[in-house]
Amino acid sequence: MPTDMKIALVTGGSSGIGFAIARKMTALGMRVIIAGRRKDALDRAVGELGANASGIVVDVSSPASLETLFSQIRIDFGRIDTLVANAGGGVHAPLGQITEAAYDQQFDTNVKGIVFTVQAALPLLRPGSSIVVVGSTSSIDPGPSMSIYGATKAAVRNLVRSWVSDLKGSGIRINIVSPGPTNTQSLRDGFGEHAEEGLAFLREKSPMGRIGEPEEIAEVAAFLASDAASYINGVELFADGGASQA
Repeated sequence: MPTDMKIALVTGGSSGIGFAIARKMTALGMRVIIAGRRKDALDRAVGELGANASGIVVDVSSPASLETLFSQIRIDFGRIDTLVANAGGGVHAPLGQITEAAYDQQFDTNVKGIVFTVQAALPLLRPGSSIVVVGSTSSIDPGPSMSIYGATKAAVRNLVRSWVSDLKGSGIRINIVSPGPTNTQSLRDGFGEHAEEGLAFLREKSPMGRIGEPEEIAEVAAFLASDAASYINGVELFADGGASQA
């Protein structure tokens, strides 16, 4: 591997937005590590990404699993130039139908997972490196049945507000890209048998008359990670066609 090749880690990188970000970064000439819970999905994604990609199994809700991940990266690469903390998910449940299991699942992955992913990565990040957290417009506009998911994303936004001060003097930047509804299988799965009605509602809500594509979110994440964004730090950048502002 060339010594000047940048190293990127993308959690939740085997599908959806995470995979699109990983593909964009490999296209930019980076050495990309994708991490996720399912080895079969990681293997398929690595096969599509090509020779400059590798996959490592991790459960971001487990600090012990994260320690194994970063120990392996330290051995194999010695550093990380870009961390994309993307792993997360949501469960539709209106008030009155929220279960403890769904609550725990979302907070463990979306909040605890972000906290300990970023914290465990710090020793491998150098001055000039960048952290991009994938949030959601649900941080300000969760909509019906997504209160818990929205709460997790609002929590992440406030974590970053604090961390940008904690990282003062380190030379490490941290920002959030918050997508609106994006054309992924997980979005469709979330609506279940009402997928078409749900997608129609989201298109109607959008000032642009459509939902986003994973590749569009990847472009924003790549920008925030790049030297072109060298003076952007601590922001939440909404990539949603204006839907959350309408």
